[in-house]
Amino acid sequence: MDGKVQNRIAWGLIAAILLAYLFCLPRNIFKGTGYSTVVTDRNGELLGARTAPDGQWRFPPSDSVPVKFQTALINFEDRYFIFHRGVNPVSAVRAAIGNIKAGRVTSGGSTITMQVIRMSRRKPRNMFQKVIEAILATRLELRCNKMEILCLYAAHAPFGGNVVGLEAASWRYFGRPPEELSWAEAATLAVLPNSPSDIHPGKNRNRLLEKRNQLLNTLFRRGYLDDLDLELALEEPLPDEPLPLPQEARHLTEFNCKRTPGQRIRTTVDINLQRQVQAVADQWNLEFAKTGIHDLAAIVLDVRTGETLAYVGNANPGIKRPGSDVDIVRSPRSTGSILKPALYCSLLQEGEILPNTLLPDIPVNINGFSPQNFNRQFAGAVPASEALVRSLNVPAVHMLRKYGVSKFLDILRKCGLSTLPKSASHYGLSLILGGGEATLMDITAMYAGMSASYQGCGPDGFPLTDKCALWLTIDALKEVNRPDEIDWHLISSVKKVAWKTGTSFGFRDAWAVGFTADYAVGVWAGNAQGQGMPGLTGARTAGPVLFDIFNLLRPKEGDGEYYADGWFKGPVYGDYITADVCSESGHLRGVDCPHADTLMLPRKAIKSSSCPYHKTIDGIRTFVLPPSMEWYYRQHHPEYKPYIPQDKQDYSPMEFIYPENGAVIYIPRQLDGSTAGITFNLAHRNPETKVFWHLDKEYVGETRYLHQIRLVPQKGMHTVTAVDESGNTISVAFTIG
Repeated sequence: MDGKVQNRIAWGLIAAILLAYLFCLPRNIFKGTGYSTVVTDRNGELLGARTAPDGQWRFPPSDSVPVKFQTALINFEDRYFIFHRGVNPVSAVRAAIGNIKAGRVTSGGSTITMQVIRMSRRKPRNMFQKVIEAILATRLELRCNKMEILCLYAAHAPFGGNVVGLEAASWRYFGRPPEELSWAEAATLAVLPNSPSDIHPGKNRNRLLEKRNQLLNTLFRRGYLDDLDLELALEEPLPDEPLPLPQEARHLTEFNCKRTPGQRIRTTVDINLQRQVQAVADQWNLEFAKTGIHDLAAIVLDVRTGETLAYVGNANPGIKRPGSDVDIVRSPRSTGSILKPALYCSLLQEGEILPNTLLPDIPVNINGFSPQNFNRQFAGAVPASEALVRSLNVPAVHMLRKYGVSKFLDILRKCGLSTLPKSASHYGLSLILGGGEATLMDITAMYAGMSASYQGCGPDGFPLTDKCALWLTIDALKEVNRPDEIDWHLISSVKKVAWKTGTSFGFRDAWAVGFTADYAVGVWAGNAQGQGMPGLTGARTAGPVLFDIFNLLRPKEGDGEYYADGWFKGPVYGDYITADVCSESGHLRGVDCPHADTLMLPRKAIKSSSCPYHKTIDGIRTFVLPPSMEWYYRQHHPEYKPYIPQDKQDYSPMEFIYPENGAVIYIPRQLDGSTAGITFNLAHRNPETKVFWHLDKEYVGETRYLHQIRLVPQKGMHTVTAVDESGNTISVAFTIG
């Protein structure tokens, strides 16, 4: 074989060796290693964690190692770590000589880099494997800098039991992050991985203490500790049994652990505010539990960023009870009245109503749907803003009927409500009274969106954008009666809050959601398993919790075009129009309206209808409501004196309250199979007059004072006719389904 061939073979072998060396180390040397799910607050403070799939507490690797632990580890394990390139020949020779003299293995001479390789490979500890570790260690040194190698060590070193890695050990043994460890604590953790199965806080404590103190004295001799540092460190006791990890925002932690397991997740929660809100929720929850209301949830959002600042999925999660593990913040619940502000704002934005437009508040039955106000009374007619503030159900149904269920459903979805998947026909008009479900997260985000949208920083696609409509909604919501009975108008130091309550059918869900220019807060109270409880209302339960939470929140500094000191400034020029509005009806001023106010209104308000109630009759300006509205309105407004015209040709003193003309009615059967019939209800301007009733032209009875009659029509189309003593006649057609 000539020299050229030999050279080629030699160079080929060298190239093969170099390639083998180049590719001998996997890209991820800890591939397949499972990590704990770690959830932190916005500043990196630990909220909670869950074990890795193999049951180990092994936090995901960090990108830094605290200085005290670095110093203690290097001085204990590998003094020349900074200088060598993976293998320390001096240490290796010293270890070999020592082992020969002892006749057994007393020292391995492994560097920190070699220990990282050994942790990743998990091979038997023998001379052959140590040679492999040395080769791979030099390769790792070429790939990673010294800090990266220390981070790998700190993340994967065993610390006894099922505790792996510095961060997990720091929390399990000392209850704090590794950045806050003392010199004694750092030294304890530095010596633990040397023989974690034989020496740890629960086993051979005296030997552990001896090794720790030896390391502390070494650090003192080498100038890292002064006399006082050493004295204090030697006096510190060893940790006892492993401590439980923090359980802040437990339900949020669980949610993140299920969504992205094995990751380090930084939330936007502020741990200090979280603890305060949790304490408020826990305290109220204990009070409510005495009355059979066992669950409570709360959330705080930053209005301008949409970030979650505090998250209480369920109060007192440590008290085991049915439903305590349910994360109410993300659980769909019946909305009650909590959607009414969005409907009010939508109608204003579209010019369908004005802030004080009189709305009907009379009994109504729409295809079997017969809403009632909470107090079971009717006002006849009520301004729209007052209906919102008082949370009247019947006017809300009239507003939704006017606006359209389909349009409103689209608004809610664009506002971020993610739990309304069915059609508008499925929800019907009951949507505004709790016929649909939403989560506390989505509802609070919708309220926050209203605040943000007014300030010009609303989320993309948010549909409520007219600043005047938003301002009028905010202005109305700040007038909702507070549960603390404090009148913020009289006390300048009391915070103003725009807020709304909601109570679902059967007293199953109590809501209170409110906002300022800075924060939105949502509270839910009830029973996670769905059982109702008398007295469970938004105002009585969720409301007080809401204001206790708002009292924790400090207004942010700053001044903007639409906000100052945590509250809202009025709309600026260009965001509104001005128009004359009838003082009595709330409609645009008509030609017969005697008094009007000039108001700021949304731009589309100009398309709103003019006042339909002021009329000039017999040369006299008068305010006349329809008979059905008048009947109830007069009971609350004794000053109301309708003018009766001399010419009664186009005048009708009667109006059917129920049913509406053209209604389709389904008569339910009783338990015994019989039908109770339906009650026809009529309003007459003069209740003392007699009214004679006819069903399909057949006389069926007469009434006086209270004009109601119960009939049992057969299936099919029918007509009921009412005739009063003066010969006035009114009819209504309907169908029995």
